[in-house]
Amino acid sequence: MEKKLHTHKELIISNKKRRILYISKTYKGKQHDFGLLKQEFPAQILWFEKFIVHLDLGFIGFADLYPCKELHIPIKKKRATKENKNELNDTQKKHNKEESSQRIYVEHSIGGMKRYRILVHRNRLKNKNIINQTIGVCAALWNFKLQA
Repeated sequence: MEKKLHTHKELIISNKKRRILYISKTYKGKQHDFGLLKQEFPAQILWFEKFIVHLDLGFIGFADLYPCKELHIPIKKKRATKENKNELNDTQKKHNKEESSQRIYVEHSIGGMKRYRILVHRNRLKNKNIINQTIGVCAALWNFKLQA
C-alpha cells in the first residue's frame, strides 16, 4: 500500500529585493494559484491598483478582475495542432524572457525560506496552525537575514 504525501500550498508575494511581503494561510491539496489569489484577495476591493504586478501564466485573467498600475504577464503559447505548431515568434520569446527575469525574485524568496530545512522535509504535523506558524517564522528569518 502506497502512502500519499500531504500537499500544502500557499500564496507568496515578494518584492524585487526578495523580501517576503505576504504569505497566505496553508491550503491542503492541489489548488490553482489564481484560485488562491481570488480567495485571499476578493476582487471587490482594489488591492493592487497602486502596484506594478509581475505574474506567471498561472494567473491568466488577473487583469479582468484586479485593476493595477501596471501588469506584466508572459505570453501564452497557443495549443499546437498537427498542421500548426504555434511557436512563439522572437519578439514574444524576448518578452517572456524579460518577464521571467523579473519574476525570478519571487523564486529566490521561496528558496531563501527553504534554507530552513523544516520546510523542505516531509511535514508530519497535522495541526494547520503550527504549519502556518512554521512557514511564517521561516519567512521572518529570511527577511531578517536580508536586513543584515
